[in-house]
Amino acid sequence: MTRKVWIGVGGLMGVLALIAAWVVWLNVRGEAPLSEAMPSDGRSAAQMDARSDARSDTRSGATLAKPSQASIAALMERGAYLAHVGNCMGCHTTTGGEPYAGGRRIDTPFGVVVSPNLTSDAATGLGRWTASEFWRALHHGRSRDGRLLSPAFPYPSYTTVTREDSDALWAYLQSVPAVARANEPHELRFPYNTQAALAVWRALYFRAEEFRADPAQTEVWNRGRYLVQGLGHCASCHSARNALGGSSEAQTWAGAVMPDGAWYAPSLLDRREAGVQHLSREQVVKLLNVGTTDGAAVSGPMAEVVFMSTQFMSESDLAAMADYLKTLPEQAAKAPKRPEVSRGSAESVQRGGKLYSEHCATCHGAAGEGVTGQYPPLAGNRAVTLPVINNLVQMIRHGGFAPATAGNPRPFGMPPYGQTLSDAQIADLATYLRQSWGHEATAVAPLDVLNADPSR
Repeated sequence: MTRKVWIGVGGLMGVLALIAAWVVWLNVRGEAPLSEAMPSDGRSAAQMDARSDARSDTRSGATLAKPSQASIAALMERGAYLAHVGNCMGCHTTTGGEPYAGGRRIDTPFGVVVSPNLTSDAATGLGRWTASEFWRALHHGRSRDGRLLSPAFPYPSYTTVTREDSDALWAYLQSVPAVARANEPHELRFPYNTQAALAVWRALYFRAEEFRADPAQTEVWNRGRYLVQGLGHCASCHSARNALGGSSEAQTWAGAVMPDGAWYAPSLLDRREAGVQHLSREQVVKLLNVGTTDGAAVSGPMAEVVFMSTQFMSESDLAAMADYLKTLPEQAAKAPKRPEVSRGSAESVQRGGKLYSEHCATCHGAAGEGVTGQYPPLAGNRAVTLPVINNLVQMIRHGGFAPATAGNPRPFGMPPYGQTLSDAQIADLATYLRQSWGHEATAVAPLDVLNADPSR
């Protein structure tokens, strides 16, 4: 009997091994060899490599002259701009650490991912990487040695980045001062820390793609789509994911709780959340460039995006992004199933109103009207009435801070009340905010407050 069981287990393991091998084969099938992973004209990567006096175009036999210092400088400048677009430094720099030296710990439902070193250090960074190897990482999600990369590195979005932009990014990163900082291993749970699991995930959710312009749309709109879907990787945060971390087209832009479980990236399809379909192009551009617009301000992870990325983008690129985002199809977000009653008790609302008068009314006004240019109104504020309460709880507990930008260098901030108010008081205050001034959002319970702050 025991022998039969072991034979059965062995057969099952054999089948699983065959499936894993098939999945791995699917991942490599159709992927161009690294030696062939070149731009369409065979010239871009060679022109970027200032370490060589000349390169040969294998298809034409032509010899390419060493690029001029001016062309290299222009390429690096373009790469620096693209690094801002992708907010590369945001993930690859620790608080107080050297730029691009990696080491930032990113919490996910599967464990902790640690960002690698992107500086030009030869031993621990990208110093020995070629332009083709870097492009393969962006386009195919494979490291220099061919290993599959974790999709926490958003190559499912970066796969549409053009080879020319990839080469410019590579050239810029090669110029970043070398920092000898050894890469730390991810702390993912089994089986998510295996190459086999990554191969299965890729077979289900990833295909290498090229950006193709929509001929029915304007050149500006297509530029916006390229930036939003590619280097901007906006869908990485604003798209709902399943238990395996995969996303479908139906879930794209529908909003999702961030991987660390703390903040909620609102739906870009629903104007009651973060949809901008009803805003003017100028309002969207200002929000991305300055961080505030018409009584609204970004906060949390989006404040970091504006601070580290979009405030440095050209007005034409921001306008292109606005044009694209404004055409996303409107779709009401699905409210999460929660056990609480939709209306808060009279006692809870009364307690919340008293807390509001004591701690909030001085800045935000007795009727939640705010102060123009200083404190955003809370009446009619989308962040207050989101179906997911995480952002409201995070701001009450940890404070709210708009990004410092050239257009708003000294933004007003909100102090944290986490050491002043208990979970029950935060729940009462949040319920009052969500059910005053015409708001009809659901009540908040103390347990909701606890669940909305996983760092505790």
